[in-house]
Amino acid sequence: MTEDLHWPELGDPAAETWQLPDGVASGLEAVMRARRSVRGFLPDPVPESTLRRVFQLAQVAPSNCNVQPWRVYVASGSSRDRIRAALVEVAGQPGRPDFDRGADFKDEYRRHQVECAVALYKELGIERRDVEGRKRAFMRNYELFDAPHVAFVGMHKSFGSSVVVDVGIYLGHLMLALTAHGIASCPMGSLRSYPDVVRRELQVPEDIGILVGVCFGYENPAEAANRTRTTREPLSANVTFHE
Repeated sequence: MTEDLHWPELGDPAAETWQLPDGVASGLEAVMRARRSVRGFLPDPVPESTLRRVFQLAQVAPSNCNVQPWRVYVASGSSRDRIRAALVEVAGQPGRPDFDRGADFKDEYRRHQVECAVALYKELGIERRDVEGRKRAFMRNYELFDAPHVAFVGMHKSFGSSVVVDVGIYLGHLMLALTAHGIASCPMGSLRSYPDVVRRELQVPEDIGILVGVCFGYENPAEAANRTRTTREPLSANVTFHE
């Protein structure tokens, strides 16, 4: 989508008056609507040049005072294989995340959570009492859904909730950049459960805490989980306009 556009560089005075070319808004909307969480990938790796282009594009994400707090560790090839094997080995053991998980979902938030799980398990053919099926679905998280790449996104352990917002904005930019280049992804809170494993395998500094993992690659259309679709509430449920 962006191949033929000549975007001004960050800090370029021309960017202050630069106008978006016709059609960019509709293209952006198409990318935003196309993005979804994919839970089954083909083994084909994304070319390194494309990876670097995507992560460079995500770098334009805004942050408070432009501190750019996100720290990202991408594992591919043998590095990905080692991190996958290490995570599978510890999966199910008590986790020690770097940051608090936060409050449990209740009321309408819990309803959305349950509806999402029901939609996924329906496609996987897993009944409510199918304990073994649920265990297999759980393990797929740590098998990285067979994705050839995984990124762990973190920030300095001294930072709090206001900086988490900045990292979240970066994560949104990253997933849209991946989608725009035909690359599927799945953001996964479960991948922050064992930061010591990530730190050891990917040489993450001790002062950087892991917030989330993102599996990505090319979607496997034969994977049943990828038929899962979720819904969104009407605008009035989340946004209030005052005039």
